Amino acid sequence: MLDRRQSARDRVIFGGVAAINDRGSTMDCVVRNISEGGACVEFDETAKLPDEMRLTITQKDCSFFARMMWRRAGKVGLAFRTMTAAGLPASTDLDERLRRSEQKKRQLQRRIKELLGEG
Repeated sequence: MLDRRQSARDRVIFGGVAAINDRGSTMDCVVRNISEGGACVEFDETAKLPDEMRLTITQKDCSFFARMMWRRAGKVGLAFRTMTAAGLPASTDLDERLRRSEQKKRQLQRRIKELLGEG
C-alpha cells in the first residue's frame, strides 16, 4: 500500500473522545498511531461517524478538528485540520459560534418587537 503521509506516525495507545456533532454527542475511541498531520483511531462502531469530528486526547492535553480519510473494520484514518489545547475551541470554532449567537440575538429582537407591536 502506498503511504501518502507527510510525516511518520508514532505507534501509541491513547484513550480518546470524538465529538461527533453540534449537540455534544461523543464516542470513546483508542488512538493507535499519531503524527502531526493525523492519526489512526479505533472505534467500537464506525457506522455512526460523520466525515468531520473533534478528537480529544487527554494524555496529550490537546484536541484536533479532523476529517475522516478512510475507514476499515472499526478503524478510521483522520487528517487533522487544526489543533487546540484541550477544552479550548479553535478560534474558527469560536467565530462560528459567535456568528450563530449574533444571528439568534437578531431573531429574538425581531420577535420581541413583534410581540410588543412595534414591528
